[in-house]
Amino acid sequence: MLPVFVHAQSNAQTRFSFHRGLMGTQFNVIFYAPDSLIAQRAYTAVSARMDSLNQVMSDYMDGSEINRLSATSGSGQWTPVSMDLFNVLQKAQTIARLSKGRYDPTLGPLSLLWRRAVRRKEFPTVRERHRARRAVGYRLMELDSTTRSVRLRRSHMRLDVGGIGQGFAIDEALNVLHGFGIQSTLIDIGGDILAGDSPPNLTGWRVGIGSGKAGDMDTKTILLKNAAITTSGDTYRFLEYKGRRYSHIMNPRSGLGLHHFVQATVLAPNGYQADALTKVFSVAGLRKSRRLLGQFPGVKLLMLENKHDQLRKWQSAEF
Repeated sequence: MLPVFVHAQSNAQTRFSFHRGLMGTQFNVIFYAPDSLIAQRAYTAVSARMDSLNQVMSDYMDGSEINRLSATSGSGQWTPVSMDLFNVLQKAQTIARLSKGRYDPTLGPLSLLWRRAVRRKEFPTVRERHRARRAVGYRLMELDSTTRSVRLRRSHMRLDVGGIGQGFAIDEALNVLHGFGIQSTLIDIGGDILAGDSPPNLTGWRVGIGSGKAGDMDTKTILLKNAAITTSGDTYRFLEYKGRRYSHIMNPRSGLGLHHFVQATVLAPNGYQADALTKVFSVAGLRKSRRLLGQFPGVKLLMLENKHDQLRKWQSAEF
């Protein structure tokens, strides 16, 4: 039985909410539909779509399509891939190029190294980081849209779309709901949030943005509709080494987690941009992010950065 919560009717539309575990986090869907039959059918289709995307994009899952593709690295062969994998890699490569590599979907070797370091509380050696970095570089991933194929030019490459995949997934969830005629919806995977039309008789969905510091209840509330929002930070996932704190957000150039506090909240036209650009702006830092923002039309940024015990805040206009 699917978990469904039904709320009061408004303008012949009923509010439904569904919740489940997905991609190592919580997946929440809220929408307004004419009746429970349409709502159950729509959510069943959304849930199936999410499971299929997980089979494609998860680098944690043995036998996933992205891991099978990574296994071909260095072979010189062009590998045909599904439309879903090609689409997410194409979007990832575009953001990598526009951000000059501050986001990189080929980060997998460094991601594996850093995950192990955080899990074991052991800092990776210089030699380990150097070896992993040799297999990283978005220019080493070639895409052919004519044949919908991918070639990974260097051995030991490993793709990781964790920094964009959840945003891509909520975009796809919204498309599924639109197929059922459902327009008023809010979709959330682990804090990657995408809103459709506003709830009936309201001007938007109320979404709170925290300060990024554990235990801090100070929040900013915005009204969200037909847009996505994501916040990144290191509140709960980090590594401390020799008195220094390293974030789970990695700089692809150094192969290390960021070692100063930064929180980026990105408001974007779609989920995949909001998801990936939080990493881009976090790595770029406040000053460079203000210049980079012009590469991404329709995107707005709210940023907090603490360097040398100086907390700075900046937000783009009309955030």
